[in-house]
Amino acid sequence: MGLSLLDRVAGAVVRTARSIAVLHRAGLVPVPRLDEAVRSMILTRRYGPLAGSVRIAARRSPHSVGLVDERGSLTFAQLDLRSNALARALARRGVRASTTMAVLCRDHRGLVLTLLAAGKLGVPVLLLNTGFATPQLADVVARENVGVLVHDAEFTDLLGGIAGVDRYLAWTDSDAATSPDVPLLDDVIAGADDHPLPAPASPGGFVLLTSGTTGAPKGAPRPKVSALRSAEFLDRIPLRTGEATYFGAPLFHATGISQFILSCALGCTVVLRRRFDPEATVRGVAENRCTALVVVPTMLQRILDLGPEVLARYDTSSLRVIFVAGSALAPEVGNRARAAFGDVVHNVYGSTEVAIATVATPQDWARAPGTVGRPPVGCHVALYDDEGRRITTPYVTGRVFAGSGLAFTGYTDGRAKDTIDGLIATGDVGHFDAEGLLFLDGRDDEMIVSGGENVYPVEVENVLLAHPGIREAAVIGVPDEEFGQRLKAFVVVRDGSTVDADAVREHVRGNLARFKVPRDVEFLDALPRNSTGKILRNALA
Repeated sequence: MGLSLLDRVAGAVVRTARSIAVLHRAGLVPVPRLDEAVRSMILTRRYGPLAGSVRIAARRSPHSVGLVDERGSLTFAQLDLRSNALARALARRGVRASTTMAVLCRDHRGLVLTLLAAGKLGVPVLLLNTGFATPQLADVVARENVGVLVHDAEFTDLLGGIAGVDRYLAWTDSDAATSPDVPLLDDVIAGADDHPLPAPASPGGFVLLTSGTTGAPKGAPRPKVSALRSAEFLDRIPLRTGEATYFGAPLFHATGISQFILSCALGCTVVLRRRFDPEATVRGVAENRCTALVVVPTMLQRILDLGPEVLARYDTSSLRVIFVAGSALAPEVGNRARAAFGDVVHNVYGSTEVAIATVATPQDWARAPGTVGRPPVGCHVALYDDEGRRITTPYVTGRVFAGSGLAFTGYTDGRAKDTIDGLIATGDVGHFDAEGLLFLDGRDDEMIVSGGENVYPVEVENVLLAHPGIREAAVIGVPDEEFGQRLKAFVVVRDGSTVDADAVREHVRGNLARFKVPRDVEFLDALPRNSTGKILRNALA
């Protein structure tokens, strides 16, 4: 028992030392100025990782650009002062630490200022998915006991049936009709004092929502965490202080908000756009000399589909990191990105509940396309069979369980994910190769049993995507009297392609076992996806 305790203590010491080294390498630990490091830790502890980081940046580099959106730029000092004013105005209107604030916004300064103001008041913020329909939004707002709702004018009709909640408009186009009963954040900020506020009793944190693709979206709280936890993202991803990051992934998504907070902590310029547009993205990277681009796989694919001629118009040589997360990155897409942008793609695996689990560096990807890599410092991943026994043999598929210092402790409704040995089920199945690199074989609830053979759709989909005439593909199981289930493929072909059903089946037959060949093939103009690019398999039949 004593040895086990010593082992745990020794492990914690080693992880802490490694984390500090990682933070120092990224520029977050200014060893020559320990007083600055201590002051930063105090501000982060008081206001949370986001509002605290912006206050730190405003103190160190007040005139540096902190945010760029479609309305121009704001310095860190402007972000700090305007969020002070908004926080004071909200407090005068009755917002307290016990109030739950929800935001339904695109990516822009209004959303950022709201998040900062909430941090300064110690108010928890619920990040609503802009792709949800009215019933989902109404259910979530009621379940999470939302008291204040900040939204863009475009969502006014969508929220028409939600009553008993104070509202504010974060963004409205010049020609949009607004109600005098719903004040604009710009007006609220303009009429308030922008002096600093006293620190709240405790930071409010965030509540993220699961995608809701398999049921009602669940709330996953993200309370304040130690600054050392930033090392989990920085260990295998070379983000550095004082650079610039372009966000394609929306901030309501775990990928977007985690990297947004980290970018602010690094004192980086954050470049936002309300709606993702592939060419506007590469243009924004070039114009702002961004060193990092944060996207989900479908966004990366749409950028690559612009073609070499369009990509060549923009100088993206400043990019050192393309941060890809949110769903599986197909080998074909990752390889195309490597050819187009060089060795900059970092394939990140995690979940709303776990946060980060593994990272595949460009070197990992070059050696093993399709891998999601290894766990960074402070993270752990293990595979288990259906009886809960740990799998240590390479190439044997099992359920993926992961843990990190950023993992949640349970949903807001009291439910929790399955856990083994302190690790949380991700819902995926996968295997390690002989070098310890993790590969995902599919979702544990998407396995298709056809004629007694187990098939995971992602394997077949990756083969289909490697066909030069296929742009998108999804595979599901449909009922079959003889085999129980049979495979059905939904395919989106590239412009000008003449791929037919026989060619699709022949392509799979030439690369996989016969029982993995789809018997049915249906051609679509586009696959149904949610706002973060995940395929809505329930909409396929």
